[in-house]
Amino acid sequence: MNSLTSPFHLAIPVHNLSECRDFYRDILGCKEGRSSDCWVDFNFFGHQLVIHYKPKEKDNMHTNLVDGKDVPVPHFGVVLPWDVFHVFSERLKKQNIDFIIAPYIRFEGLIGEQATMFFKDPSGNALEFKSFKDMGQLFVK
Repeated sequence: MNSLTSPFHLAIPVHNLSECRDFYRDILGCKEGRSSDCWVDFNFFGHQLVIHYKPKEKDNMHTNLVDGKDVPVPHFGVVLPWDVFHVFSERLKKQNIDFIIAPYIRFEGLIGEQATMFFKDPSGNALEFKSFKDMGQLFVK
């Protein structure tokens, strides 16, 4: 694998474009890019995230048990630097984000020590933000 990280492109469905536009721009702090009447793109921590309008469907969220917690599937997010993760999580707490899994540390003091948190956007898309104490352990087994 190439050591250069390329930005990913991810397009997700939202049933309320205006509400989700406010969430990604104002709550998460993502800079808005191009848009139309049915989609908006954002700079999602250096990656391109596009929210596309799609009518609301029945919520069929699936979870898998990880560390005794119900992790939503599917989910997406970004691995942030350690200090950035903690500042970001505190900012979200102050904005009263309803966490699925509140920020916590996994494998504390062990290989792969990481901070993680899960929450949903207004359309029910699950997001995970995480950080590794040692970023070099991102893919360590």
